[in-house]
Amino acid sequence: MKNRLLLNVLSLGLSLGAQAAEFSISSHDIIDGHPLSPREVFQGFGCEGGNTSPELSWKNAPPGTKSFAITVYDPDAPTGSGWWHWTLVNLPTSTQQLPRGAGSANGEQLPPGAIQGRTDYGQPGFGGACPPVGDKPHRYQFTVWALKVDKLPLDAQASGALVGYMLNANALAKTTLTATYGR
Repeated sequence: MKNRLLLNVLSLGLSLGAQAAEFSISSHDIIDGHPLSPREVFQGFGCEGGNTSPELSWKNAPPGTKSFAITVYDPDAPTGSGWWHWTLVNLPTSTQQLPRGAGSANGEQLPPGAIQGRTDYGQPGFGGACPPVGDKPHRYQFTVWALKVDKLPLDAQASGALVGYMLNANALAKTTLTATYGR
């Protein structure tokens, strides 16, 4: 009985220790659950910000990951379908971090082959926060997707809905950091 209990305890400890670390996202520029800075606010639509994508890092992708994607989505936008602020696909697995400003329209800080889709502002690249005046603060979901495919067949004109469809069809895992912003 004593030996059996010891074996069970050892077995439990080994199985817990063998679990892989969780896929996670972090940023030096934004903090989960906290407001965005003016740097991540859109320049236009009545907003005056830097329209700069934040630095993002991720780690512990699941086995079988062949590429990454990033999305920034506002589920609180009064559109009935949310608002896509950034879609970025075809990031190689060697990419585990993007510097601040990587989402510029020219994409010059992105790895070769990475594709930025069209935001709901109508153009590729990062489009910062700009909720309607008087709305409660909106949530901005910065998500890194681990994908089971090397590349998605998308281009710079791909809508957020199409990118979202392709990501959900090919995701192994995703990790999200949510910031807020209101005006």
